[in-house]
Amino acid sequence: MARLSCHYSGAYLPVMSTHLLHSWQCGIIAALVTLHVSCSGTSSNVRMEQTTNGITSGGNLAMVAVRSTALAAARQPVTTTKLGLAVLWHRPREIVSANTPVNHAVQSMSAEAPGTPEFEDLLDRMRFPSAEAGKLTWLVDGPAFFPELDRQITAARHSIKLQVYIFDNDDIGVRYADVLKGRASEVPVHVLFDDLGSTLAHRSAPGTLGPRGFVPPANMSACLQEKSKVRARRTLNPWLVCDHTKLLVFDEQSAILGGMNIGREYYSEWHDLMVRVEGPIVQSLSREFSRAWSKAGPWGDFSLLRKPAIFRRHAPVTGGIPLRILRTDPVDGRYEILDASLLAIRGARKRVWIQNPYFAHDDLVLAVAAAAHRGVDVRVIIPKGGDSTLMDAGNLSSARSLIHAGAKVFMYPKMTHLKVMICDDWASVGSANFDTLSMRINRELNLVFAGRAAVQELEKAVFLPDLRQSRRILPQETKGIANSLAETLADQL
Repeated sequence: MARLSCHYSGAYLPVMSTHLLHSWQCGIIAALVTLHVSCSGTSSNVRMEQTTNGITSGGNLAMVAVRSTALAAARQPVTTTKLGLAVLWHRPREIVSANTPVNHAVQSMSAEAPGTPEFEDLLDRMRFPSAEAGKLTWLVDGPAFFPELDRQITAARHSIKLQVYIFDNDDIGVRYADVLKGRASEVPVHVLFDDLGSTLAHRSAPGTLGPRGFVPPANMSACLQEKSKVRARRTLNPWLVCDHTKLLVFDEQSAILGGMNIGREYYSEWHDLMVRVEGPIVQSLSREFSRAWSKAGPWGDFSLLRKPAIFRRHAPVTGGIPLRILRTDPVDGRYEILDASLLAIRGARKRVWIQNPYFAHDDLVLAVAAAAHRGVDVRVIIPKGGDSTLMDAGNLSSARSLIHAGAKVFMYPKMTHLKVMICDDWASVGSANFDTLSMRINRELNLVFAGRAAVQELEKAVFLPDLRQSRRILPQETKGIANSLAETLADQL
């Protein structure tokens, strides 16, 4: 197939990606207000040697500000109103809960243990999304995920649908833009990425250098659509709320979801996890994509009034298990990821194992500490050095509370971006961090499932090898005056 490249040769300057928004989202308004920029030329795909400085970089951020306010209000009036109310409610709520003393000993254990039929009945009674059949294949790190992505793109015959938080403009992002452009002449290709998340990522340098002579394109939407049939859209960011979902769907037959975006960090630098899903549940995942795609279009909220598309019948899949799709979506009042996580942690009898790069949500910290206090085997893995100094300090503050309650907290030797939890014989995996943004404000997508065999596969793929590589954190390592301030700030992130 023809390769339609978005880049050209020139002096390489390390201006590419990192996962910044969790440390910047609360302060970006001030940054946007102080920008003194010209917006001219930002709609074109002019290749600049550096996008962190100058008119192009500032113009891109200014355009994000315009799209996040005026355009979002016009296209998505319902979404903008509901998100504004949600932000106004949850921000002060987190401040209050963070400063309310809690006695771990008086927190009662739930009657239903996660991984049991009784727990699944509880989720049904509480009107969580119904379970659907699906088969899971774990893809640990870039060397497992990206070859599978290549295979799925090449094998697709009817449709390719990609939604990511960040579609970076580094050499990896451009490579996949070229691949998708080549396939778009044969198969419909839809690409959806978060406007604010991607724009901020384009302003930052990767941990490793890209190829000599590479120059990042200034506009990835234009890059994807330049001389191609790719259809690309940005999810808008009213009130600076983002869509943190990562969901890739191929032919309505298979899907991939988890924590990875398209960029160099995920390709070769960070420890991360995706999962390939096959079976009937893929049709529901495809509907999730279609809903987000329609909402990001010119009709915005009004597009959801249209009759949904008819999806292709799935091919038979053997070895499937019941899976539930859980969301954080303030517009629809959905906080299923937080609610199900709290139920599972509070009901755990044997273990609560967690790996997450951002562990700062007070309700979750308190629930995990209470589980450790009642004798549950609690193990938490956090990164040695994340992409946010503030959140690293917030992690240590949470670690201090957990260790004091009897939990074991470990430090992975590099950045781990996994968002995964096991409670007894029940597990959750997806895009959601253990912080306020993911649990209350941003849009997120997780899968949860029960069953000893399926959970043991996840344990063997992720937790056992990662615990062997990680170092247990000592209590004295979590002390520091700065941690109290970091905890307060991290509560808002």
